[in-house]
Amino acid sequence: MDKNNNRSNRTNNKVISKINKKKEAMNKPVNSKRLIYIVLFIAVLLLILIIRIAYFQFIKGGELRESASRQQATSRIISPNRGAIYDSSGKVLAQSASVDTITINPSKIKNNIKDVEDRKEKEKEEQKLQEKLAKAFADIFELDYNEVLEKVTSNSSIETIVKKVEQDKVNELKDWMKENKVSAGINIDPDVKRYYPYGNLVSGLIGFCDTDNNGQEGIELKWNNVLSGTPGRITTIENASSGLIPDKNETYVAAENGSNITLTIDATIQSVVEKYLKQACIENDCKNGGTAIIMNPSTGDILAMATYPDYDLNNPRMPNELLAPTWDSLSSEEQMNSLYKMWRNKCVSDTYEPGSTFKIITAAVGLEENISETDTQNEFLCVGHEIVNGIKINCWKYQTTHGYQTLRQSLMNSCNPALMQLGKKIGATTLYKYYKAFGLFDKTGIATSGESNSVFWDADTVGNVELATMSFGQRFRVTPIQLISAISCVVNDGVLYEPRIVKEIQNTDTGAITTIEPVKVRQVISSETSSKMLDMLQSVVSDGTGYLGAVKGYSISGKTGTSEPDGIIGYVASFVGIAPSENPELVCLVTLYNPQGPKGHQGGTIAAPVVSQIFSEVLPYIGVPSDDSSTDTSSYITLLDVRNKTIAEAKKILESLRLTTIISGSDTSAIVTDQVPKPGTQLIPGSTVNLYSTGNDTRTSVTVPNLKDMNLSQAKNALKAKNLNINITGSGTVVSQTPMAGTTVEEGTIINITLQQRTTEAH
Repeated sequence: MDKNNNRSNRTNNKVISKINKKKEAMNKPVNSKRLIYIVLFIAVLLLILIIRIAYFQFIKGGELRESASRQQATSRIISPNRGAIYDSSGKVLAQSASVDTITINPSKIKNNIKDVEDRKEKEKEEQKLQEKLAKAFADIFELDYNEVLEKVTSNSSIETIVKKVEQDKVNELKDWMKENKVSAGINIDPDVKRYYPYGNLVSGLIGFCDTDNNGQEGIELKWNNVLSGTPGRITTIENASSGLIPDKNETYVAAENGSNITLTIDATIQSVVEKYLKQACIENDCKNGGTAIIMNPSTGDILAMATYPDYDLNNPRMPNELLAPTWDSLSSEEQMNSLYKMWRNKCVSDTYEPGSTFKIITAAVGLEENISETDTQNEFLCVGHEIVNGIKINCWKYQTTHGYQTLRQSLMNSCNPALMQLGKKIGATTLYKYYKAFGLFDKTGIATSGESNSVFWDADTVGNVELATMSFGQRFRVTPIQLISAISCVVNDGVLYEPRIVKEIQNTDTGAITTIEPVKVRQVISSETSSKMLDMLQSVVSDGTGYLGAVKGYSISGKTGTSEPDGIIGYVASFVGIAPSENPELVCLVTLYNPQGPKGHQGGTIAAPVVSQIFSEVLPYIGVPSDDSSTDTSSYITLLDVRNKTIAEAKKILESLRLTTIISGSDTSAIVTDQVPKPGTQLIPGSTVNLYSTGNDTRTSVTVPNLKDMNLSQAKNALKAKNLNINITGSGTVVSQTPMAGTTVEEGTIINITLQQRTTEAH
């Protein structure tokens, strides 16, 4: 008991002792020096903090505010509208339309999945959604599923799914998004797409744009800065949750829309030129295609500029009909090179030896320098060749001779020796002076891309042989645009104009129109020389090698040309036509490269008829009156409209007009629903009219026969055998037909033929 009490007392004493010591420690006075250190330390920290705050507020404040603004700012480009391209009559050749571009933010796709807490389960749902979305994109926009899935599952902040899609496809996507309750991470942004309403028309000249609407070829490239305009910009401030923050510093810079351009090209004339150029290239198997240009010589305006083969401006990377058969066998590099070749505007980019069309230049210089006259008897002598420095240079008709000739006769016969003799009299120095004046040593300056320059000998290297060959258009190279510009100068009172392809620029924001006036370059030859040349060139068509270039009812001047193979493009057949001869409004140059068809390679044989066909449609179109008073239209019958009548009634009416009917079906009480040809068509007696009725509307197609070189009776019989009708121009033998031989047409179709009397051999 005592022991226990003693232990308890000892314990209590220890506790009391500890308590007393604690009280003594608490009551002990604080060390004043230590307290001062603590206060000083805190004061220094506060001072540093104040200095730091002041530094950021007053010294770095502006910079930090600007940095914060940059981080929070969102800047959006405002795309300008690309200007349209019009033909001279106001038809739209190129325009931009509103489309959309579809992009995604892959990291935000998962935000469409909600209420899934389990991590693995959520990952499975994300994968399902990604695959589902990739399949939807692939199906709607016809894309490769694996490529789309790679984009949907990528770690990129943004991926482009498809550019420039039509509204119907966008609506299909929106419907899918609504149906599947998917919205986050899919962006539908407004965009523009370039359209070419006429497809292949003027493709070599107009060119096209890339996916960013930047011009890549032709007018689109040359005038890209004018057409594209200047982008605008709007800058706003966003907070972390992408909400807009009101900011008085918000900026808005309006876009400047691109300007519209009006060309000198006439779409109607262009379509005529392209039709006959294509036909000629196919009929004559022109391995390297062909070109055709129509220029107004008094202004330099280009009314048509065609290259065959052409391509679809709306699908410029699609191989054309000539490339398609071998496309898959080409390597990627070969395919790209083939596309570049397909896009080339050969009228301005490719050079060739002009051949005898260049005799126009040599003859004009001879007249201007008073070295020759139009009708001086026995001025030139052709014995089938010319010997120059011991080298025999043949005339194209070297098997026979032209004998003694005047300058007019030399051009009519397209005689090489005569022009070599004239060139020798003129001399290389004088010829080069005129070549320069005609602009043949320089690019013409035509306002499109890709223009090349001519290739001539250096003046100090021109010897007797070079002088002889260049006098009749061989062994040097020019572009078609250079040649037609020089010839236009010859027939335009000797005044050279720069080729004009763009005539107006319209500011789409203000409506202001800037006119690009014709550019008169210089007077090269006198109007007297020009008049003499027109007169001689008319003789070439009326009585010389260019007779197939004649057009009934119109006075046509012209010159044939055939250049020999130079190891690059083979033979080149060409013809330049001028109409009308008295006051030229049109100069047309047709050039066919490497022809290998059955008609041969002479320009007078295969190129002159093309110009004749073109002029026969274009001259009436531009209002040039015909002087043909011999045309007898009294024998033609105007086809009446017999639709909505019974077969029996229609047959009776047509037979009374001396027309033959072909009836589909045997029910004569059936009502006529259609007729071929159409009402109002002019037909000759004996023509056939196909009648169709309800339930009996089966059409029969036939192949157009080759009528070339047939007389009228033979042509009529050949067409009648196929139930085809005929429209006749001229007399003699058939020199051209439309549609061309081999074309598939419907029974009753009218085949237009041109006949001419053969007066001399074409060259």
